[in-house]
This record gives sequence, structure tokens and C-alpha cells, in this order.
Amino acid sequence: MFDTVAVVGATGAVGTIIREILEERQFPFKKIRFLASKRSAGTEIDFAGQKYTVEELVPEIFDDIDLAIASTPDDTAAEFVPWAVERNCVVVDESGYWRMKPEVPLIVPEVNPDAVRDHKGVIASPNCSTTQMVLAMKPLHDAARIKRVIVSTYQATSGAGLAGTRDLEHGTKAHLDNAEHAYEAFAHPIAFNVIPQIGSEKQDGYTSEEMKMVYETHKIFGDDSIAVCPTCVRVPVSNCHSESMLVETERKLSVEEARALFEDQDGVTVIDDIAAAAYPMPHQCSGKDDVFIGRIREDLSSPNGLAFWCVSDNLRKGAATNAVQIGELLVRLGTASI
Repeated sequence: MFDTVAVVGATGAVGTIIREILEERQFPFKKIRFLASKRSAGTEIDFAGQKYTVEELVPEIFDDIDLAIASTPDDTAAEFVPWAVERNCVVVDESGYWRMKPEVPLIVPEVNPDAVRDHKGVIASPNCSTTQMVLAMKPLHDAARIKRVIVSTYQATSGAGLAGTRDLEHGTKAHLDNAEHAYEAFAHPIAFNVIPQIGSEKQDGYTSEEMKMVYETHKIFGDDSIAVCPTCVRVPVSNCHSESMLVETERKLSVEEARALFEDQDGVTVIDDIAAAAYPMPHQCSGKDDVFIGRIREDLSSPNGLAFWCVSDNLRKGAATNAVQIGELLVRLGTASI
């Protein structure tokens, strides 16, 4: 058990959910602290029936902290993580800054838990779209080795932060009122629209969000030979990312075998009965921690292909829950110290 745990970025959208999940899951600690920027320091928040004052994120604060679970912008993570590690504080980081550093494990606990043993003070949590994809891939890859995955994402506006949520709500109202809305998070209207670009142009016509899915998948599975072709799309849904996935495996997996593999996988729930119009949808998956899978079917264009649909709460399993689960993994494996 960690004596003192801190939530860094405690007043942000994901930080707020981290607080909720720590309480829900009764994460073990003797003392807890909540850290944020100078602007938010001094704010009072409730946790487990008590009031706490948010403290400013400064180097010396980590002198008495054993574990920090953090959700901050990349530039903030680049600055504060060394402060923490120098003071023997282990950091579970949600930002993108540390994910692809060779010395930093990139962890989804249900997929590659043993990799956490190699940490040197920092453990990274993947991008939200990658997290649900690799958890869906895990049982199929173990059974028949995935050679290729084609994935199209349908990403909720909450993935763009509070500004994204405001854009959906206010933009929708403005559209219905035949009024104008000045969008904060998106280059195009999101209300009654889809935007086939998330992130900046990265390489060969792919965006930064898409290339995260490529690089992070390779790192998590330890296999650069898995071919990944992603297309990331922002859709007018408030919460939960959906993904249409097509995987090709070394040996053929029947629908029945694939369904059984999914059902046996920790962290996966199968909802798959098209005759009864039963399949995962964002409105039923929001606020839950599993990755939900349905529409499982053979690929008509490939002998070893399997197509399916998966949905996950991008703020929970895609971010806050995964980070807390990494902390639980550190406790369980006894790898809490640097």
C-alpha cells in the first residue's frame, strides 16, 4: 500500500473522475492529497465525505507523496514528473508526453500487466482510443495472433475536454435556433456533423491521433509487425468512443470462438444479438468501466478476417479507470517503489 497518494490535475474533467473512481474502488492509502495549477489551488473539494483543499503543483509537494495519479496537459507532465521521480514518488501519467519514451512502460492492466515491473518511476496510460482497441484485440491476439487491424473510430466530444462538451451542447442549440456559435475545440461545426480529423497532420496523410493508435499498439503488444490502419472521426456524441474494427488473424477464428474469447476476457462485456437489436451504444456504456463488444461477424472479404464493434467510456476506461487500475496493479504486484 502507498502511504500518501495524490491526484494531479484534480479539478480537471479526468481528474474529477479519478477522484470518483478512487472512492468507488476503495483504493488503499493512509493519506490523500489533491494537486492542481496555481489558478485552482485553494479550491475546496469533497472526497469520501470529507472536504479537502486543493494544493498548488510545485516541486517540494512531492517530498511526502508516494504515488501520484495524474491527468494534465503534456507540457505540465513534462515539467512535474521529474520533480516527483527525483523525490521517489511513482507517477501514473495520463498525458501523451511519456507514452513513447523507451524507458516508460505503457500499460493496460488487462493486456500487459507484467510490463509495469520494469518501471523507473513513471508508468504511462495509453490514448483513450488505443486502450479500448487493444483490450478488444487481446483475447484474439492470444488465441490466433492478429496480423492486421483496420479501425475507424467514432469519438465523443468529451475527448476534446470541457470545451468539446460545450461545443456540442451550445452548437446544437445554436443550430436548432438558426443562430451562430463560435466553436472553441473544433475547426468545424460538430452539431449535426462529423469531422474526419482528430489531431494535426502527422505523416502520409494520417493524423497525430491515428498514429498514436499505431505506435501505442506496437508498444503495448511488443510487436511492431502488427499492421494498424486507423481513421479517427469526431462525432456529435457527448461521451463514449465507438470503434468499428476488422482484424485479420494467422488462423481463422469462427464467430462462436471469438465470442467465447471475448466473454472470457477481463474487462470486456459482450452485447451481441442483432435479431433483438442488442449491441453496444454510447448511451448505455457511459459511466461504466468495461469495453463493450457486439456485431461480431466474419469478414466477407478475407478468409481469416473478423469484424466487430466496440464501445467504451473514454473518460473512464479510456482515461481515469485505467490509471487507477495501474495504481492497483502496482500495489498487487508489490512494485510500488522506484
